[in-house]
Amino acid sequence: MIDSELLSKLRCPETRQPLRLAEAAEVTQLNQRISSGAVRNRAGKPVTDPIEGALVREDQQVVYAIRHGIPLMLVEDAIPLTR
Repeated sequence: MIDSELLSKLRCPETRQPLRLAEAAEVTQLNQRISSGAVRNRAGKPVTDPIEGALVREDQQVVYAIRHGIPLMLVEDAIPLTR
């Protein structure tokens, strides 16, 4: 999905923390929450479309969705994780 060399260089635009690819189970769980209408991005807008993947910030507080092979790396588009 994302080249490992590129992934090693990507950083969270907000905190500069490293990112990792979300595991399949994490994506499935997030998509279940999205389909139930329980997900809002940092801007407060509902996330309604399922994601194909995500980049998880090192502190595991937010993810950046991947759509059509492209990571959406705007701070306001980040999806907060509830743990």
